[in-house]
Amino acid sequence: QVQLVESGGGLVQPGGSLKLSCAASGSIVSINRMGWYRQAPGKERELVATITSGGTTNYADSVKGRFTISGGHAKNTWYLQMNSLKPEDTAVYCCNALIGLYIHYWGQGTQVTVSS
Repeated sequence: QVQLVESGGGLVQPGGSLKLSCAASGSIVSINRMGWYRQAPGKERELVATITSGGTTNYADSVKGRFTISGGHAKNTWYLQMNSLKPEDTAVYCCNALIGLYIHYWGQGTQVTVSS
């Protein structure tokens, strides 16, 4: 079992920055990959960024160059640094832990609103 708790969301103006955190507890050593997903109202959930236990990162095209995923087992916390935020980044952001190939754990999500 893995428990995930996100924090750091909020209201920010376009062009601003936010840093989301995902604190993990439980069977942390079994996490192969951590990801951030987001879901905007009326839209499907989409993958934002992932980082493997070896440090390999992957980003959605829409956030490349603006968002950075980091973190790992050293602090049991993963981060999503979001810069140059746009109104279309508004969504609920959730972290996801992948155990093995098929087992997923989700956090409860944190709201990010980009608006002037």
